[in-house]
This record gives sequence, C-alpha cells and structure tokens, in this order.
Amino acid sequence: MSNSLEGKVAIVTGASSGIGKASAIRLAKEGAKIALVDLKEENAESVKRDIENLGVEALITDTDVSDPKRVEESIQRVIDTWGQLDIVFANAGINGKVSPIEDLSANDWDQTLTTNLKSTFLTVKYAIPHMKNKGGSIIITSSINGNRKFTGFGMSAYSSSKAGQMAFGKMAALELAKYHIRVNIICPGAISTNISENTFKENDELKKIQIPIKYPEGNQPLEHKAGEPEQVADLVQFLASDASSHITGSEVYIDGAESLL
Repeated sequence: MSNSLEGKVAIVTGASSGIGKASAIRLAKEGAKIALVDLKEENAESVKRDIENLGVEALITDTDVSDPKRVEESIQRVIDTWGQLDIVFANAGINGKVSPIEDLSANDWDQTLTTNLKSTFLTVKYAIPHMKNKGGSIIITSSINGNRKFTGFGMSAYSSSKAGQMAFGKMAALELAKYHIRVNIICPGAISTNISENTFKENDELKKIQIPIKYPEGNQPLEHKAGEPEQVADLVQFLASDASSHITGSEVYIDGAESLL
C-alpha cells in the first residue's frame, strides 16, 4: 500500500498553527489538495503559501467550527472547488478554562465542550455525505488527557471533551465502515504548540486541588521532552493514506511514553 495522497482532497481544522499546520503541510507534500479550516484566517494565509510553494493547491475557509451553518458551508465550498473529499482531520481545539470544578462556570464548561467535542461532531457529520461514495479517512485529535492520564488538575472540561472524542470516533468507525470510511483517534501528549494561547488558568484557585507529589531522593521519574508537531503530522499522514487501510476505530498514543510515567 502507498503513502501517496496524490489526487486526494483533505480538510484540516485548526490548520493555522501547531499540529494542524504541520499536518496540512505534511499531507500536501504527499500530493493532497488542502482546505485550511480555521478562524484565524490571517495565520492560515502563511500556511497556504507554504503549501502552494510545494506546487499543491490550497484554500482557506474562515470557519467557526462550533457553528453548524459555517461548517456545512465550509465543506460545501471544498466540494464546489474540487468536487470530492477524501480526508478529514478534525483537529481544532482549546485547553479552555483550567479551574477546580466548583469554580468552573457553566459557560466555561460549554465553551470547551463546544469548541472541542461539538466541532468534531459537526466536521464529521457534514463530511460524511461527500465521502460515502468513495470512502476515505477521518482522523480526530484527542489527547492522552481524559483517555490514559488524569493528572491535569483543573482540566475536567478539557479531559471530558477528549474522552468524548474517543467514544464518538469509535462509534463513527463502526457506523461508517460499510462506506469504507475509516475513523481513527490520535492521542498526543505534550507537543510544542501554541495551544497555551487558548488556555485560561486560575492559578490561585488551582491551589485548592493540586496535590504535591514528593519522590524519595534519587527516585524522580525521567524528565520528559515534549514532542514536535511534525512528529504528529507523520502519524496523521500515515492514517490518511492507504498504508493504514486496515486500521479503523483505533486510538493511537503519540506521547513518547509520557502517560506511562
């Protein structure tokens, strides 16, 4: 099976930076036309130029991925432009408010769940009708937090959204299998991105729930190094290609064993 994506069309949400940017460029290097779906259109312009410098077509749709109408219109624009859709990378997300549960407002909870989980549902929902005839690959960015690691104090909303993405992705994999649409979930650990810009920490309030951990002298766990977006992009490219044709409904952890410490 080939890793080539020649003749394919891909949508990448949250494409203007971090994992989304690296993955969009990686998919383009294998020949896929790329639709950059992001609210930060000005940042996406530089990604579009990088892709076009590779000799590959790209377009930008300025889209709030939590808005059903805008997501549907965005995907329709891709179809109107290129006539097909083969790969969906539902990647957009935020850390949101980091706060003890008792101090987390209903609006803070809704913002995180809407941006992360609802947007995944909407992206997949509106992509399905355009993928049913030929099949394709859907990849969802979840996280080790909420799936294999639960030490992110104050991140109950974020972790819940990421666990929800895992369940949704597995349900979708089974439901869409008859259309030859594969659905997989990637779970990155610490990756060097700018998601901290969408993280709102309440440091004083967090002191109420953080548990200081003291290790006996000489028994500290190994220091962990954050991964790079390009390493995640390599995984996305593999899952998008025919080389992973028998992989669906799977979660793939990409964290350098961080969650095993």
